Amino acid sequence: MTTQKRPAFGQSMVVTNHPAASAAAATMLAEGGTAVDAAVAGLLALAVCEPMMVGLFGGGVFHLRQADGSHTILDGLSTAPAAAHATMFTPAKPDDPLVIEAVDRVNMVGPLSVAVPGNLLAWSAALARGGRFSLADVLQPAIRLARRGFTVSPYLADCAAEAGADMARDAAISALFLPGGSPIAPGSTLRNPALAETLEAIAAGGPEALHGGAIGASAAREIAARGGILTLADLAAQRMVERAPIRGLYRGFEVLAPPPPSAAGVHVAQMLNLLEGCDIAGLGFGNPARLHLVAEALKMAFADRAAATADPAFVSVPVERLISKDYAAQRRAELDPARARHWGPGVAPGEAHTTHLTVADSEGRIVAATHTINSLFGARFLLPETGLIPNNYMALFNPRPGLANSIAPGKRVTTSMSPMMILKDGRPWAALGLPGGLRIFASTFQAVLNLVDHGMSLAEAVEAPRIWTQGGNLEVEAGFDDATRAALAAMGHPVQKVATVAGGMCAIRFHEDGMMEGAACWRADGTPIGIAGGKARAGVRFFPDAP
Repeated sequence: MTTQKRPAFGQSMVVTNHPAASAAAATMLAEGGTAVDAAVAGLLALAVCEPMMVGLFGGGVFHLRQADGSHTILDGLSTAPAAAHATMFTPAKPDDPLVIEAVDRVNMVGPLSVAVPGNLLAWSAALARGGRFSLADVLQPAIRLARRGFTVSPYLADCAAEAGADMARDAAISALFLPGGSPIAPGSTLRNPALAETLEAIAAGGPEALHGGAIGASAAREIAARGGILTLADLAAQRMVERAPIRGLYRGFEVLAPPPPSAAGVHVAQMLNLLEGCDIAGLGFGNPARLHLVAEALKMAFADRAAATADPAFVSVPVERLISKDYAAQRRAELDPARARHWGPGVAPGEAHTTHLTVADSEGRIVAATHTINSLFGARFLLPETGLIPNNYMALFNPRPGLANSIAPGKRVTTSMSPMMILKDGRPWAALGLPGGLRIFASTFQAVLNLVDHGMSLAEAVEAPRIWTQGGNLEVEAGFDDATRAALAAMGHPVQKVATVAGGMCAIRFHEDGMMEGAACWRADGTPIGIAGGKARAGVRFFPDAP
C-alpha cells in the first residue's frame, strides 16, 4: 500500500494534527521537558492552530503511561450544567433512535449546546503528575501563535466553509473565519489577540482563571446573554476525574483504552474479543468477508453502547460482562458470515470533531490524548472578550429521557474518544488515537487489526481505508473499490461511499532497538517530529586554542 505521508524516527517522538503544534511539543522535549510537558504544550498550541477542533472550553481524555509502567486516565470530559434536565430538548426525529439531534438543532448550535468544559483541568493535572515545566512555561508557544498568527491550511479553510452557514449568524466568529463573508483563505494569516490575552491570564492565574475566575466570569456572562444556562458556579464546580484504563487481550497483545464514560475501552475490547475467534489475517485486509465481520462487530458494539455505556456516576455499566471472552463467544455464535443482520443489545439497558496527539519521551513516558470542542467550531459562536469558542457537548446526550445517555445535571458526556496504547510482553508496542466523534473507537479498532493481523507498517495502518456503521448505513471510504462495495451490498449492508471515516490518526510504534516511529495520516494536517542524537560523548572537551 502506498502512503501519502512519510513516518519520522527518533528516540523521542511527537505526532499531532498540526505542524506548529508538533513543533511546540518537540520544543518542550528539546528543552528538557517530559512527554507530558510536550503533550500539554502541543494541545494548547492545537487550541490555537486547530480552533475548529479543540480549545480551553472543551473536554477530553488524557491517557498517560509513566516511566514505571503505570497507566492512568485523566478524564476532563465536559458535564451538563446544573440547570440542565432530561427534557430540555425535543428530539427532531423521535422515531429514529440513531438520531439524537433536537428540534431546531439547539443541542448542536448556539448557547444551549454548551456544556461545562474540563480540558484545562486535565492538562493541569497531567503537568502535576508528570511534567517538569509549569503551565505558564508550556503556554508560551500557544500565546505566540495566537498573537503573531499562523498560516491557514486548506484543511482549516475547508472546515470553515463546511461550518460557514452556522458561523455566519455570529459576527465575532465570522470576523475570524469568514472575513468579508467568505471562508478564510488558505495561506492567509490567522491571529486571535483576544485568545492570546486569555492564555496570558491563565499563565498568570492558573486554571482557576477559567474555572471560577475572571475568564470564566466573562464567558458565563456572554453565554447567559445569548440564552445559555452555563454559569460561573458550573465552571467553579467542575472537576477532573482520574480513572484506571480498560485492559483487553487480543492475540497476545494487551490493549489499553479509557473506561466509561468513554465507550472506547469497553467496546474496542468487546470487538477484538469477538473477532479473535475469526481468521482476520487469513481473509485479508480488503476482503468483503473481513469487512462484513468488522461491520457486524461495530453494530453489536453500538447497540450495547446505546443501552448501557454512560457516566458511571449515574449508570451502572456492565464493564466486566462486555469485555469478557464468554460474552464474545456468545455473540460470535450469532454471527452470519455471509449476511448482515440487525443487532440489539446483549446487555440490559442502564438505569436512567476533535483532535489528538501522541507523544513519547526517551525516559519511558507516553501520552495519548484526545480533546475537543465536539463538532467543527463547537457551538459555532465566539466569546469576543476572551477569544474562546465554546463547545457544543450537549449534542452528545440523548434528548430522550429515561436512557443511559439522557441528560442530567452534572452528568459527564459519553464519548468515543480512544487514546489507546498497545503492549507486547508488557512493553509498549504502539500508541495511537484520532478525532472523529462516533467514528473514533471504530477507527482505532481497525488500526489494531491493521497492525496485529495484517502486519501493516505504522504509516499503512493509519492511512488504510476505513469503514463505519452504528446500525444504519455502512460508510465505506473511497479507498475501497466498487467491487468491494458491491459485495458488501450483496450481503445486505446499506453501503454509502464516503470520502473519509473519522479524522487524522496520530500514532507511534516502539521498536525493539529503542527507536520510535511516528506517523500521521492524510485525513488532517498531522505531522510527526522525531528527536534523535543526544548529548556529547562523556569526557569530550573542546580546546581550539590548546598548545
